[in-house]
Amino acid sequence: MSHKSYQSHPDDRSDNVEKLQDMIENTLENIDESEAAMALSTEEEKQMIKHKNENRRTSIDAMRSEIKDEEAARKNGYTE
Repeated sequence: MSHKSYQSHPDDRSDNVEKLQDMIENTLENIDESEAAMALSTEEEKQMIKHKNENRRTSIDAMRSEIKDEEAARKNGYTE
C-alpha cells in the first residue's frame, strides 16, 4: 500500500478582489433578470423575488466590504 504525501497549499488571495467583483456583477445581473421576470409572475412569485433580491443586495454589501478588506490586505502585503 503506498502512502501519498499531501502538501499544504498556501492561501492564494491574489485574485480575491477580481473574483468578488465578478460575483457582484453576476448577482446584479440576477437581480435585473428576476425583476424583468416579475412582469410575468404571480403575486406570490413577486414577493419571493423581492425577498430574494433583498438577500442578494445584502450579499452585495458584504462582498463590497470584503473587497475593501482584500484591497487593504493586498496593499499591506497580506501580512497579519
